This record gives sequence, structure tokens and C-alpha cells, in this order.
Amino acid sequence: MSLDVSRTPAASQLDSRLELLVENVERVIFGKHRAVRLAVVGLLAEGHLLLEDVPGTGKTTLARALARSVDATFRRIQFTSDLLPADVTGLSILHAESGEFRFQPGPIFANIVLADELNRTPPRTQSALLECMNERSVSSEGVTRPLPRPFLVIATQNPLEFEGTYPLPESQLDRFLLRIRLGYPGPDAERRILRAQALRHPLDDLAPVLDKSELCALIERVKQVRVDDAILDYLMRILDATRSRGAFLLGASPRSGLGLYRAAQAHALLERRDYCVPDDVKELAVPVLAHRVVPSPVNGTGARTSEEVLAELLEDIAVPE
Repeated sequence: MSLDVSRTPAASQLDSRLELLVENVERVIFGKHRAVRLAVVGLLAEGHLLLEDVPGTGKTTLARALARSVDATFRRIQFTSDLLPADVTGLSILHAESGEFRFQPGPIFANIVLADELNRTPPRTQSALLECMNERSVSSEGVTRPLPRPFLVIATQNPLEFEGTYPLPESQLDRFLLRIRLGYPGPDAERRILRAQALRHPLDDLAPVLDKSELCALIERVKQVRVDDAILDYLMRILDATRSRGAFLLGASPRSGLGLYRAAQAHALLERRDYCVPDDVKELAVPVLAHRVVPSPVNGTGARTSEEVLAELLEDIAVPE
């Protein structure tokens, strides 16, 4: 995608827009500063987000707040057991006047797509997202159609429900850059939530603080953030540890390494730096890798979560000075 450089905002203006973006989302999501910043990292890295937590913790609200903060096209898809792939990607419809079939784009043809309760739809429909999320295109009837840029899928799922749900396969999970868990709010934050929604939802008053051209410019700036060899070596040691130390039955994929690299760049830009430091990698390692690896039942790791095992591995890996 080409950018009109003459219309690209100055770097200092873009930096201030980033702070406004975080503050804007936090007008709706209270007490979840890290989750909000992780969501913004995903947006900057142009990586898809999986919001996973128990019902009612604000997953859909976070997704909608992020989408409303950017002046771009937004569509919401409620995934259900009877949803078909064509309901997501689109289909060809016969027009009576011309007698021709014309492709009617589905809701996936938007800049930001909320896939609400993704694990409530069967694997056949889930798989309709695989090409969309990886190649950012839709193939139908021998024709491949590109999706608009930027393109971001924000999916939600409830991890504790079993009736009427279909667990996401590893191939689907591997296409999400970050898995974000919000958790229950603290007492002060919950009090603010109750007060804020006493009369109307604060989402109703949320206005965009970034337009599409500014977001595209920020995405391009992320790619220019410097990653020194020492940082890259540190990242590769983390990937190798998930594969070689026996702690995981399924280690981190090369795609996850690319995701961690880009997420670290986005995190550095969010911190107003044009270079990465080890903490950028360490801070993002768990949310980028945890949903892609499977703890091994051997060596006593099976009873622990992937987040716990990863955190332990990170403590054992030397951090570059």
C-alpha cells in the first residue's frame, strides 16, 4: 500500500496521537492500562487480537472502543453455530436485470472487524478467517480479492464455556498476534464503571482521535524502529527455549517469532523510542507466545498454564545489557 508522503503527519504529531489513542480507549475501559496498551500495540503492528476472558469483563467493549477511536470502517460479526463461511466472506448474487452474478462482499471487508464469540461457530466457518487473517485477501470462485488496509481482526471468546463452543485449532490461534486477558476490575475501577454507565454507556460519546491515513503512517513508522543484533539474539533464544528445553509439547512457530519482532517494534514506538530495548521483547513475549505453545505433560509442566511456564523460561534466559 502506497502512502501520500505529502499528507503524512509529522513524527511529533503522530506521537501525540498515540497518547490520545490510549487515553481515549481508557475513557471507557477503566483500570486496565496494560490491556489497553497491548491492544494499541496490536493495532500498530497490524496484528490480530484475541480477547479471552470470562463473560462480562469488557472484551467486546475494549474492541469497540479501539475501533471507535480510529476513523476507519468497522464491522461486527456475531459468530453463532449456524453462521456459514459465505456470511463472513461474501458470495456472488444473480442480478435479475443484467443476468450476471456479482460478488457481494461480506462483513470481513472492513478495516477493523470484531469477531464476537469466535469459538461459538463450527470449524468450517472458523476456517473462513484463515486466509483473511494471513494473506489479507478473500478467494472466492477462482478470484482473489484484497482486503482493505489497514486490516485488523479483534476476536473474543469465553474460555470457560463448553456447551455449544468449538475450541480454536492451533492454526487459527497462531494467526493472532496477541492474546489479551482483562480479568476482573479492582474495586475502584468497578465503582467507576457503575457510575459511568448509570445513565448511558460512555461508548456513545467516544469520538475518533486517529484517521486512517495517520494509522497507516504509524504502521509504517513501526517498521522503521531499529532492532539491534543483541535484541534479535535475545528474541531467538526465547524462541529456541520453547522448542528445545522440553517444557512445551508444541514450541513457538516462526510466525510467532515474526510477530514478537513486530510487536516489540510497536511497543518501542508506543514508548516514544525509535529503537528496541530488551524489555520490549520481554514485556511482549508472554502475550505473543502463550496461546501458540502447549505445555508438555512431562517434567511437571502440564499442570501449569503456558503463561506460567513461559514466565519461568524468561527468568532463565540472559537479558542483553
